[in-house]
Amino acid sequence: MKNIEIKTTQNVVLQYELANLRDRIIAFLLDLACMGITVSILAAIGTGALQGNETGGVIFGTFLVCIFMFYSLAFEVWNNGQSIGKMALRIQVIKTAGGRATFSDYAARWIFRMIDIYFSLGGIASILIASSSKAQRIGDIVANTAVVKLIPKMDLTLKDILSLHAQDSYKPTYPEAKQLVEDDVLLVKATLDRYRKFRNDAHEDAIELMAKRIMEVLAIENVHPNSEQFLQVILKDYVVLTR
Repeated sequence: MKNIEIKTTQNVVLQYELANLRDRIIAFLLDLACMGITVSILAAIGTGALQGNETGGVIFGTFLVCIFMFYSLAFEVWNNGQSIGKMALRIQVIKTAGGRATFSDYAARWIFRMIDIYFSLGGIASILIASSSKAQRIGDIVANTAVVKLIPKMDLTLKDILSLHAQDSYKPTYPEAKQLVEDDVLLVKATLDRYRKFRNDAHEDAIELMAKRIMEVLAIENVHPNSEQFLQVILKDYVVLTR
């Protein structure tokens, strides 16, 4: 599992899990299927409507080619770095230097698709994504971008939460914790685990942001001044209230 740290314009360091080769291949195949279905349907409609109109057929054929050629570029530009395939796999193109990717960044990635994917039948892209530290193909390297997972993989289960060993005599501090769902609690525990394993500014900021977000979601006002301890209490309260 490869990760990347991105420094935002507010000087906050965020850690993302990079999309692996499998995710990117599946996203590409989904996009290819979407393009194929769309072009096939439009071609069937156009063939019937423009039968006998040679000029119209040429223009319409050019239009279909443009859809196939510019599909990925258009979606990434208009949909903040996500095509249909990327949305389905919950992955996204971002700038490795922080900030939003621009049209020129997406255009650079799109231009090098010809070499990375089409001309080499995906060979160059696959080798580079699998071997590079930031999982970048040539287009990503030129554009200074990376493809990350919006929802990181967590090798955690509810058993990990139950390992907190809540006591029968324990009285919950924040009854609102019961409103959380299992995914929320796993995310809180993963954030705490990363902070305790790698105590750096990025994970400290993550703890602060997580505590603030939990406060907002649960409408909690009386919060422990220490964010790490607050999140630990939230976990214990959740276990006691939901077991």
